[in-house]
Amino acid sequence: MAHSGYSLHALVEKWLAPSNRTSARVTLFTHLAQKGCCYVRVEAACRQGIGAMFFFRHDDGNWYIFPPGQQRPAMNALRYAA
Repeated sequence: MAHSGYSLHALVEKWLAPSNRTSARVTLFTHLAQKGCCYVRVEAACRQGIGAMFFFRHDDGNWYIFPPGQQRPAMNALRYAA
């Protein structure tokens, strides 16, 4: 079974590639209870200076580099079909 989501650690390794000489650190953690959104900002040193990215936690518990979509009202007409 394919796994499309990632842990935060795996995404930081993939996108910021910290090494033995450099490290990555979380510089911002935000949890918006009313929107059910959680995201972090992670910084890592690179040759050009400091690189930073935002990572977003989705409802399935996995982390992604894009924010979760907004939940919109929906109707299910099949429940009412006879």
